[in-house]
Order: sequence, then structure tokens, then C-alpha cells
Amino acid sequence: MSGDPKNGPSGEEKLPHAIEKKVKRHLKARREENRSVWFGLGMFGMVGWSVAVPTLLGIALGWWLDKKYPGPPSWTLTFLFAGVALGCYNAWQWIKKESRHD
Repeated sequence: MSGDPKNGPSGEEKLPHAIEKKVKRHLKARREENRSVWFGLGMFGMVGWSVAVPTLLGIALGWWLDKKYPGPPSWTLTFLFAGVALGCYNAWQWIKKESRHD
């Protein structure tokens, strides 16, 4: 029983797709059943540290360069922004990798 091209697939053709979608959702929920609040807090902490560490390292490097080579460009601000950018990239990559496991 083919659906009308104007109206899309018939109800009979939609049923297998709807069942497949529900089964996938059920299996995903079963896999994630073991994840607790601690998993969420751990992920939140990991993302925070992946941004904080490069930011702090950038500040330290910039501060050292400002002491060693004083001048008009503020190395501290430059490396602060570079550290934040690198940290955000790290966090994005880590979250992308974790979301593939689902």
C-alpha cells in the first residue's frame, strides 16, 4: 500500500519507522540508566576544568612575558583570550566525543 505522493506515506508505512524510533529511544534510556547525578556532575566538572586550565596557563604565561618583555601589547590579556579560546575548543571536542558514545 503505497502512500499518495501529495499526502506523503500512508499510516502503514509510518508504523515501522515509529516503532524503530521508540525502540531506539528505549535502548538509549536503558544504556543511560546507570548514569547518575554523579555522572552529570563529573561531566560538568570536566568541562569546567578543560576551560579553566588553559585559561590559567595562558594568564601565567602572559604575566611572565609582561614581566620579561614589557611593552604596549598586554601579553596577559592576549594569552588570557587565547587560553579561553583553546579551553572552549577542548570542551567542545570532549563533549562531542562523549555524545558519540550515546
